Amino acid sequence: MTEGPRLCGNDWVFQQDNAAVHNARLIKEFFQENNITLLDHPACSPDINPIENIWGSMAREVYKNGHQFQTVDALREAIFNTWRNIPTSLLETLASSMPKRLFEVINKNGGAAHY
Repeated sequence: MTEGPRLCGNDWVFQQDNAAVHNARLIKEFFQENNITLLDHPACSPDINPIENIWGSMAREVYKNGHQFQTVDALREAIFNTWRNIPTSLLETLASSMPKRLFEVINKNGGAAHY
């Protein structure tokens, strides 16, 4: 959430799916107390959730060249290293794709988008 204002200015909107775990009272209170605006959309909407693109990019990086890990600690280290090194350009591209994503889902009456 620290990247929201930097990437999108002061009028940014936070997106999460509406999975039950994200709708816990403590989570809702946190967003309210921190004046964070949430994008209202249905649960399990990967077409408009750019984090899915980030997870895919990370998985490709972590396992590139068929890399396999011998320990959980080695895998954890690779995941955190990949997370820390996500290119800012990827975040900017995904943030700027949001209007197109939303427009496509709206035009398809909630149907699947190509993202």
